[in-house]
Formats: sequence, structure tokens, C-alpha cells
Amino acid sequence: MTVPATPFGSATGPRRWGRAQDRSVTDPYKRTKKLHEPTVCPQCGAVYHEGRWQWRERPAGAHEELCQACHRINDAFPAGVVTLTGRFVDAHRDALLHVIRRQEELEKPEHPFNRIMNIEEAPERVVVTTTDIHLPHRIGRALDSAFGGELDFQYDEDGYFLRVDWRRDD
Repeated sequence: MTVPATPFGSATGPRRWGRAQDRSVTDPYKRTKKLHEPTVCPQCGAVYHEGRWQWRERPAGAHEELCQACHRINDAFPAGVVTLTGRFVDAHRDALLHVIRRQEELEKPEHPFNRIMNIEEAPERVVVTTTDIHLPHRIGRALDSAFGGELDFQYDEDGYFLRVDWRRDD
């Protein structure tokens, strides 16, 4: 399927929809049955209300069930991995981490499942794991916009997983 160019697509022509938009790719942690309303995740406090998970006050008498993001966190089974490499990482680590955390701050209020699971730091390397495939895509685009570098997206052909590699050596 092709669509007209978007701010994230090619400025010269159409772009192919990515795996994040492919409706045939489903998250194995997504429930197949509808939850009772209201339901609260006992771990993070997200509330299932009006057919979706939201951040709101815990309703009295709510059912409890672990949300899919907390389930992924407990299983240490990320849906996305963002890897930053290169000499630029050490020289600008604080600014890079600020951009990464800011993307979660922007995404999380409306999308409770879009969370950072872990940030692992090493020389010339940062690895970020996430609970979904949309946040790593957003992080990669933000890093590219703010700092340039080389950016690559690799969607798993058989499952719900995105690997984002960002590199800059100067």
C-alpha cells in the first residue's frame, strides 16, 4: 500500500506504510477478549475505560488485571529496541537521553502502553527497550531530526517487534 508523502516520508514521492501501520501484525500481548469496565492495572494504575486504557483516577469497585505493557515489563520481553552507537553518543549522552525521555513524556499521556522499559548505557552505546513499536519509531525520528546521523528501522517479519539503529561518529 502506498500513501502520499508525509513529514516522515520521502519529500519526492510516496512512501510505503511500515509494519507499525500493518493491521495484520498484532501484538501477542494484546488481549483477544474485552475487559470488564472499569479495570485497573494493579502495577501501573492505568484504567481500562470506554474501550481503551487511560491514565485517570482509579474508580471504586474496579476489576484488576495486568495491562499488556506491565506484562511485557514483567516478562522482560520488549516490542522495540533503539540502539545508539558512535563517538557522538559519549560526547552528547545527556542531550540524547533528554530527547529519548522527552519522546516518552510526549507519547505516554495518551498512550499508556508506549513506555520505556530500560535504558542501558555503555561506552559509545545506549540501548533503549520499549513496550511497543510506536515509541522506538518516534524516538528514532526525533534523534534524526535533532542530531542527524544514520537511522535504520528493522521490523520483524514474523512478529510485533521493531529494531531502530541510530549511529553518528563525528
